[in-house]
Amino acid sequence: MNIKKHIPNTLTCLNLLSGMLGILYVVHNGPYYGFYFILAAAVLDFFDGFAARWLKVQSDIGKQLDSLADLVTFGVLPAFIAFFLIQSGQAHPFLPYIAFFIGIQSAIRLAKFNIDERQADRFIGLPTPANALFFSALPILAENSTFLSSYLLNPWWLSTITLIFSLLLTAEIPLLALKFKDFSWKKNLFRYLLLLISAVSLIFWGWAGIPIAVLSYILLSLISNRFEKNVGET
Repeated sequence: MNIKKHIPNTLTCLNLLSGMLGILYVVHNGPYYGFYFILAAAVLDFFDGFAARWLKVQSDIGKQLDSLADLVTFGVLPAFIAFFLIQSGQAHPFLPYIAFFIGIQSAIRLAKFNIDERQADRFIGLPTPANALFFSALPILAENSTFLSSYLLNPWWLSTITLIFSLLLTAEIPLLALKFKDFSWKKNLFRYLLLLISAVSLIFWGWAGIPIAVLSYILLSLISNRFEKNVGET
């Protein structure tokens, strides 16, 4: 039996396990520590693809399994996190169910990604891991900022952000991918800026800086799109 061909799928299954454990934890203990399950899954998600390429054992079943695992970890789990965050604000009893839109949109996003050939060097729509990390880190940011906590944990604000980010998952908007064809400053200006802002956010705010990094990612992508459009028109 060729053991190495099973290594990437094993990592993917651990990603899936992390998502299921995260859902269980959030349901019984609240949304705060859901972030760490998503963070662990994001690391596993990176290494399963890396291992498949390095060991040269990429397969169609691995690709499909990866999407199924990501749906649970980066779609269903953040939906539950958002659900309990909105519910904790004691707003209208039906308001928290808006959070499940994250799971639905994540499923559509992942299905499109598997058949969309335009996403070789850029993503079309917000990647599910970025969306999951954003929502799961909101409680950490709220705990670290007295000023922001009243806004971050407001159920109406959270519901609005949930709808916006859910729509971004399937929006026809090109977003930066950290795939470097070369390392020139001119061609990768916005990628380097994203890495710099993300590093500064994490250094100064720790895990609480992740929502800031994700918002910067979206903003820099939009600026990059506008910049390239203007360059193309000249």
